[in-house]
Amino acid sequence: MSASNNKISWTGVMPAITTSFHPDLTIDFEFVAGHCRWLIENGCTAIVTPGSLGEGATMTDEEKCELWETCVDAVGETVPVVAAISALSTANAIGLAKSAEQSGCKGLMVLPPYVYKGDWMEMKTHVQAVMDATPLSCMLYNNPVAYGTDFLPEQIAELAEECANLHAVKESSTDVCRITAIKAILGDRVAISVGVDDLAVEGVAAGATGWVAGLVNAMPKESVELFNFALAGKHEEAAELYAWFLPLLRMDTVPKFVQLIKLVQEEMGVGNSRVRMPRMKLTGQELNDAKSVIQRAVKGKKYDLPFAAK
Repeated sequence: MSASNNKISWTGVMPAITTSFHPDLTIDFEFVAGHCRWLIENGCTAIVTPGSLGEGATMTDEEKCELWETCVDAVGETVPVVAAISALSTANAIGLAKSAEQSGCKGLMVLPPYVYKGDWMEMKTHVQAVMDATPLSCMLYNNPVAYGTDFLPEQIAELAEECANLHAVKESSTDVCRITAIKAILGDRVAISVGVDDLAVEGVAAGATGWVAGLVNAMPKESVELFNFALAGKHEEAAELYAWFLPLLRMDTVPKFVQLIKLVQEEMGVGNSRVRMPRMKLTGQELNDAKSVIQRAVKGKKYDLPFAAK
């Protein structure tokens, strides 16, 4: 059983940050640092990187390490930096976990292998090996929609029994009933975070205490306020803000969510829409439709615009 002496809170709004690129598609580390600080200044409680939204699959291991070091230097001890650990092989994933610890990360978000979809024993052995590789506090990322591997509540309970440093679950099955099912078995043994933006309020109502969020990259103030309204049971306030925010939050749940969220950032003045191939920037009618959604949201916005990253 792995050690459990470095637990972090795993609560609040935790941005899965995008990764800003220069025109030559090298990482703009200076912007990343400022973006992290801006998110924290607006009430976010952790920085998660580089997940799917951060285009981690397009990065070298060396880039990931430099990204982690940049984020750690940017936020200091104010909030934890959580490394998303995703790799084709278990050996590579273990190596990344150890590198994340050396880079100063305080937590790991552990994914199954993103190509091979093995059976329960194989997937359990993989994620357990990653969790056992360091004493860092770990969040299991369950996203059967994207990765084809589904960690059932009973399986999560088995992992929690054997991995003392499994402290949280990012639940992205899109089934809010999974949250209540996990809580029915494990109670408060693990913290549960919503992993899809358009289930934030429903997830909190079901017992989630965290939100690993996407649109927060462009709109942290609104994201934090929405989450806090939901957590405090301020249903009318949450419903009003949620109704305005949902057209944007739904951009987090479609195949081109990276392009869309980066476009929202660009429109808000907090980043650019550059992506690494095989992704390509939106064009034509697809771009026009997305901009129309953003413009309608901006028109109905109650906060001053634009925000600017510091």
